[in-house]
Amino acid sequence: MIQELTVKELYQLDETIAADLLREAVYPWEILDKIGQFILDLGSTLSEERFEKRGENIWIAKSAKVAETAFINGPCIIDENAEVRHCAFIRGNAIVGKNAVVGNSTELKNVILFNNVQVPHYNYVGDSVLGYKSHMGAGSITSNVKSDKKLVVVKTDKGNIETKRKKFGAMLGDYVEVGCGSVLNPGTVVGRESNIYPLSSVRGFVPSKSIYKKQGEVVEKQEL
Repeated sequence: MIQELTVKELYQLDETIAADLLREAVYPWEILDKIGQFILDLGSTLSEERFEKRGENIWIAKSAKVAETAFINGPCIIDENAEVRHCAFIRGNAIVGKNAVVGNSTELKNVILFNNVQVPHYNYVGDSVLGYKSHMGAGSITSNVKSDKKLVVVKTDKGNIETKRKKFGAMLGDYVEVGCGSVLNPGTVVGRESNIYPLSSVRGFVPSKSIYKKQGEVVEKQEL
């Protein structure tokens, strides 16, 4: 086990409605095939005072703001005070946390967005988990399938982890900032409080409290 890549190290679990699901896993990608069923099980238990069911297997908090032009396919939970903007496309198996923002023309598929996550402008996020207050700049995306269609391997300087998954986007820890126009390649894991420079092509593991400038140039953040 590589400790830095575990759920315990990456995420503050009291900042997601999916905490019980994530507690079952060592590494966060282990829950990707379970998101849909978790939503189905949890949805029926949600308070009818705070949530309403809209369509098949879609639960939306009454305090959430959802544009009429947004398309939402279930299973899906949109938590309190979240905002889903014009022409957002939620394809299913998606949990959108409290106060999260899903922006115009942003596409989600098989994801967990923790509370206060922002994917506000032209983002694609698939087969991914985005931690508390993480933010993806305009046009940044997760690439969730390798071009050769082989199984994804998470590469680190402490060894590689075979995920046995064909689809794997990115695991972003809490407070991660991804610069505009960046591509997070299959198997990307970014540690807590790290920053990705704009127009980056990222793969493998980026340690916590780091700045990713380009492939091979990752520096530790300096305390102010």
